[in-house]
Amino acid sequence: MASKDKTDGGIVDTIKTVAYALLIAGVFRTVFFQPFWIPSGSMKDTLLVGDYIVINKMAYGYSRYSCPFSLCPFSGRILGADPKRGDVVVFHHPAKNEDLIKRVIGLPGDTVQMKAGLLYINDTPVKVVPAGTFTETFAPQGPMGELPRCQNGSVGEGADCTKSRYIETLPNGVSHDILNIEDNGPADNTALFTVPPGEYFVMGDNRDNSADSRFPTAIGGVGYLPAENLIGRADRIIFSSAGRSLFYFWTWRMDRFFKAI
Repeated sequence: MASKDKTDGGIVDTIKTVAYALLIAGVFRTVFFQPFWIPSGSMKDTLLVGDYIVINKMAYGYSRYSCPFSLCPFSGRILGADPKRGDVVVFHHPAKNEDLIKRVIGLPGDTVQMKAGLLYINDTPVKVVPAGTFTETFAPQGPMGELPRCQNGSVGEGADCTKSRYIETLPNGVSHDILNIEDNGPADNTALFTVPPGEYFVMGDNRDNSADSRFPTAIGGVGYLPAENLIGRADRIIFSSAGRSLFYFWTWRMDRFFKAI
């Protein structure tokens, strides 16, 4: 009888341990980190469709969109640092009920403008150097089946879809890849934007395939991003799948597992 009681007690202890571990993991995930799946190609080639990343929710403090358990009634932001130019951030869209990911380009008070496809910050052109070609297969990507846009024109399914790759270096020294699809697209020449206090200017790295701060919310863009809409900073890719489902193990991109962003 004592042996049975001991066995039953061991099972109960094991269940308690697992329950506590899951509870701690859930709190840790909710309070400090949040997973985010990349559904579109606006951040290629930094982030690909099917990348599964971790967001650091503590990086910029808490707001009504990042607060644990969504119980924060306040507006604004508390306990966090300000985003740095070049940070890749996840945020709640100012006008639509969805979360997006882009790169911080303009800080409060900055002027931002695109001229002939070149980025100007505070009237100074950003340094850009050629970095070869980004090539991917022209085929439906991810569960949404999105087809990539190609610089090399209309190609058949299964063919190589290419884009020019450049390395862009921002004024604070942060360097990252950008892609170019067309030389005179809708966002290659813009008005001069002046970023208001408490807001940011964000852009996708896939410059001709991103509805970002270059476009107003009225036509599907982001416009200026309020600081209180920030959810967190994208720090690391933990998993990546090129297929329509993460269960298609033959489409896993092993070289992107646990890759820093």
